[in-house]
Amino acid sequence: MDGEIEKSEEEHVWEDLIGLPADPPAMRDVCGGCKRPSVVCWCVALPSEPLTPSCRIVLLQHPAEEKRSLRTASMLMRGLSSGSCLLFKGKKFLQNRQDGVMDILQSPNSVLLFPSRKSVNLLEVVRDFEASNSPQRLENIVIIDGTWPQAKAIYNNSPALQSMRQAKLMVGGGSEYVIRTQPTEGCLSTLETAAEALSLVEDDVTYRRLLLAPLKVLCDHQLDHGAVTHQSKEFRIKTQTYPKLIGKRLSRVLRQQGVMGSN
Repeated sequence: MDGEIEKSEEEHVWEDLIGLPADPPAMRDVCGGCKRPSVVCWCVALPSEPLTPSCRIVLLQHPAEEKRSLRTASMLMRGLSSGSCLLFKGKKFLQNRQDGVMDILQSPNSVLLFPSRKSVNLLEVVRDFEASNSPQRLENIVIIDGTWPQAKAIYNNSPALQSMRQAKLMVGGGSEYVIRTQPTEGCLSTLETAAEALSLVEDDVTYRRLLLAPLKVLCDHQLDHGAVTHQSKEFRIKTQTYPKLIGKRLSRVLRQQGVMGSN
C-alpha cells in the first residue's frame, strides 16, 4: 500500500514537470551600452560626439558603487572622450598601490573636489591658475565616487587626498537626480559634480547641458514607471518627515547648522 502511494506521488511530480514549457521565458532586450532594458535606455541622450575638455576628470570609485543600478559614473565616462575621464577603484589610495593614481594625486596641477575645512571655491582655484605666470594649468579634477560615508572613509584613509589642494562647488539649486535621496540640499551626484566643474573650468555651460541629458532621461523613465521624487534627508529631517531615527552625533551637527530645532 505504501508503494502505491509513493508511485502516485511520483506520477504527480512527473505530470507537473511535463506541463512546464520547454523554452525558457523570453528575456527583455538589454542595451549593450548602458546595460539597462532597451525600453528605459538613456544612451540616446548621450552627446553625439564625446566631449573633450582641457582637463581630465579622475574618479576614485568605492568598489560598492559599481553594484548600484542607478549610478551616474558610467554616463560621465561615456559622455567624455577616451582619456578625459579616468577611473580608479578602491577603499583607500596609498603609495605604490595603483599605477598612475599617485602621480595624479601628488601633482600640483590637480585639485580634489571635496567639502573639507580647507576647501575653497573652485572658481578661486581656476582664477589662481589663470593669474599665474607659470605654464602650469589645471589638469585633473579628482572626484570621490560613492555614498557620503564611503567618500569620507576614502578621504580619511588616503593621506595623499588630505594633502591635495581642495575645492568645492558653490552652485545654487538642488540635485536633478530626483529619484535618489541626497544627504543634504546641496549634494550632487558624481555626474552633476563633474558637469558643474567642467562648465566652470572650461567656461562653457554646454558641458552641463550635454552631460546631464542622460540623467534627465533616466529620471523621466523611472518616474514614468512608478518611481517617486525624493527629497534630501536634510529637507525631510527639517520638515519632520524623515522615517529613520538619527544618532546623537548627527542630531548635534544638524542643530548646529540650524537644520533641526533644539527640542
